[in-house]
Amino acid sequence: MECLVVSQGEHALVNQLDQGMHVDFSDPDLAIQKIRKRLQQTPVQGVIGTDDTTIEIAAQLAARLGLRHNTPAAARLSRRKDLARQQLQQANLPLPDTWLIDRQQPLADQISPVRFPCVAKPLSLSGSRGVIRADNPTSLQQTLLRIGKILDQEGLADEYERQHILIESFLPGPEVAFEGLLSNGELRALALFDKPDPLDGPFFEETYYITPSRHPPELMEKVRQRVDQACQAYGLREGSVHAECRLADGDAWILELASRTIGGQCARLIQFATGRSLESLILSHASGLPSEQVSISGAAGVLMIPIEQTGILRRVEGIAEALKVTGIVDLEISVQQGYELIPLPEGASYLGFIFARAETAQQVEQALRTAFASLKIVTAPVLAVQPL
Repeated sequence: MECLVVSQGEHALVNQLDQGMHVDFSDPDLAIQKIRKRLQQTPVQGVIGTDDTTIEIAAQLAARLGLRHNTPAAARLSRRKDLARQQLQQANLPLPDTWLIDRQQPLADQISPVRFPCVAKPLSLSGSRGVIRADNPTSLQQTLLRIGKILDQEGLADEYERQHILIESFLPGPEVAFEGLLSNGELRALALFDKPDPLDGPFFEETYYITPSRHPPELMEKVRQRVDQACQAYGLREGSVHAECRLADGDAWILELASRTIGGQCARLIQFATGRSLESLILSHASGLPSEQVSISGAAGVLMIPIEQTGILRRVEGIAEALKVTGIVDLEISVQQGYELIPLPEGASYLGFIFARAETAQQVEQALRTAFASLKIVTAPVLAVQPL
């Protein structure tokens, strides 16, 4: 299958494997014009948006090419947390209380009705970036200022997204992740992941993903039902679905629902769960090809190695010992020596990934924890240079 990889990066490494082109996604209409011009003599079977930056452009391009697609409006709902909350509320799905904050207006009056504890988050950033818990008005004001700095540094193209922050009442309970695939509005579950570490804040770094889930079957089915209802509420009908849910009061509460894949190296877990790589499933679906999955026994998991402190990475010790742990199948460090490590909520990456397979989810979790305990992250302090 021949792919055209469209990226904002001027120096794309993918050119060695497939065709690539550089466009500026900040101007969607111009980007679509350039892509269509490139595709004038090429029959196209499908368009795939691989992250939150591209899902709306992908939907618009697919519509203009006459291919099956989500509407741009549905894609936008899956990217914008404030608009998504409004849509889910209209569909009568269980939701935490929400408040929208305008950074240009005085904060004290705006946060007076907020109930604590609460969680403040940007409208569009992903990967738990900028998501912070606050337990009282003073910490909330400090949190909003901190998120504001993150938004200013991020340089979002949308002014509304730069100037507004969403606050939600905090939901206690375990968190799970759902990976699915929509075809003509029908949702197929690919995997449900447990997150065994309590995600109570103040930051919400995702670490362990383990499948199959160990929650009761009726609760797992409730997750699938709520994700399906949310897809219908957004108007999503085609392609990938990645959702994050809290399990509270016997129900599944939608935290996020994106019309894209889980992304990154975590996608390797789908092959452990379905017998097929996530990439092959998505490409097959976009091209109208069969995408049956195979029943796989056993369990699998990944640890997204957290960045726990700021510093310049010198080395990671203990990798050989971690790889010797029973059940560990791979370990990779994504950050190169000499790079600055930035923890959440400001940071936007992980140190690397550890993968495990075993007969049970409990064995997978234990293997990942043992392997992680073998690692020692050696850093040097970041020295700020001040002008004389």
